[in-house]
Amino acid sequence: MFEDSLVESSGKLKSKSSQWMWATGALNLAIVAVMILIPLLYPDALPKTAMTAMLSAPPPPPPPPPPPPPAAVVKVVKIVAALDAMTAPTKIPKKVDMTHEDPPPPAASMGVAGMGMGSGAAGGAMGGLGLGAAPTPVVKVAPKAGPAKISSGVIAGNKISGSSPVYPPIAKAAHVSGSVVLHAIISKTGTIQSLQVISGPEMLRSSAVSAVQDWKYKPYMLNGDPTEVDTTITVNFTFGG
Repeated sequence: MFEDSLVESSGKLKSKSSQWMWATGALNLAIVAVMILIPLLYPDALPKTAMTAMLSAPPPPPPPPPPPPPAAVVKVVKIVAALDAMTAPTKIPKKVDMTHEDPPPPAASMGVAGMGMGSGAAGGAMGGLGLGAAPTPVVKVAPKAGPAKISSGVIAGNKISGSSPVYPPIAKAAHVSGSVVLHAIISKTGTIQSLQVISGPEMLRSSAVSAVQDWKYKPYMLNGDPTEVDTTITVNFTFGG
């Protein structure tokens, strides 16, 4: 008897507690499985409020706060007060402007010199009134007139002397004839100042210029005075002349 009651009874005492533990665990697992499977197999058995809560989407997040208003730009305006000429400066400048301006011209005297109109006051009558000297009159010098342009026919009637041109032999042999036109400037005394060939055969030009250089004309009178003449002279070369 005492041997059976001892703990160290060499395994004679037998207990059934392990079997009950496994049975309890299996029962709990079966209950949990039934609770999970019933909603899945029969969703109508669940309350509608619970289903609605499970299926409804979460509310959207609140909108972000509006950005802060931009800071107002403050423009700094420098106001420089005009310095009065009689106001002392606040600081001594480093560089002093030494530019001297010319003094203004003296004002004309406004006094009346004796109220007279005589010649004793400077400037005649205006000077006697104290209004200063009278302005000097401006004398316009007429521009120098150039030579008068006269037609060749009129000048040909003023010819005094002059030999006819010599017909060049080479031109005569080549049967060259025609007219040589010369531009001439005749002086106030009637002599030829300058000659310039305008047109004409080349073989005849030299002979025409040599002859006309010695021609003499009467002075051309314009408003009673002799004047230079700008004209043309035509020299004709013909076989019968």
